[in-house]
Amino acid sequence: QSGATSLFFAAQQGHNDVVKFLFEFGASTEFKNKDGGTALLAACQYGHAKVVETLLKHGANIHDQLYDGASAIFLAAQGGYLDVIRLLLSSGAKVNQPRQDGTAPLWIASQMGHSEVVRVMLLRGAERDAARDDGTTALLKAAIKGYNNVIEELLKFSPTLGLLKNGTSALHAAVLSGNARTVALLLEAGADPCLRNKANELPAELTKNERILRLLRMKEKQRKS
Repeated sequence: QSGATSLFFAAQQGHNDVVKFLFEFGASTEFKNKDGGTALLAACQYGHAKVVETLLKHGANIHDQLYDGASAIFLAAQGGYLDVIRLLLSSGAKVNQPRQDGTAPLWIASQMGHSEVVRVMLLRGAERDAARDDGTTALLKAAIKGYNNVIEELLKFSPTLGLLKNGTSALHAAVLSGNARTVALLLEAGADPCLRNKANELPAELTKNERILRLLRMKEKQRKS
C-alpha cells in the first residue's frame, strides 16, 4: 500500500527515476485515491509523458478512469499535453471515451483552446459532434469562448452548423460572445444567419455589434441572391 501510494505521488510529480525505482520493489499500478485516481491518471493530468510511458510498460491500465468517468486521454486533453495524447492513442486509448456527463476528450480540449490537440484527435477519429448531456458540442463551446484556431480545425471536419439538441447553434453562440472573427468563420463555413433558436430568435437579434450585424446582413443578401 505504501509503495503504491508513493508511486502515485512520484507519477504526479513527474519523477520518472523514482517511478522506475519503486517498480524494482514491486510497486503496484492499481492503487486508487479517493477520486479514483491512479498513478497513470495523475501522470496524464500533469503531462509527464516519460512517466506515462514507464507506467504503461509496467502494466498500468490505459482504460483507468476517475470515478466521474474522466479517462487518461481526457485528462491529457484537458491539459493540452499533445505528447501524452499521442502516446496514449498509440497504446490503445479510446479517443471518444466520455466522462459520465457526456463530456468527450475533444469537447474538453476545445473548451480549453488546445487547437493542436483538437487537430490530432479529429485525425484519429474523434466524433466532431459528440454532445455533452447539456447538448453542447465542441464547436459550440469554442464559439462561446472565441477560440478561432480550434474552430478552424473543427470546421475542416464539417461539424453541424444547425440547431443542436439544446435549441441553439454555434452561430448564435458566437454572436452572443461578440467575436466578429468567430462569426465570420462560421458564416464562411455555411452557417445560416436566418436560423432561429428555440426562443425564436435570429442571430442578429442577439447583438448590437455593428460589425457583426454587417456580417450577418451581408450573408443574408448572398443567400437570397
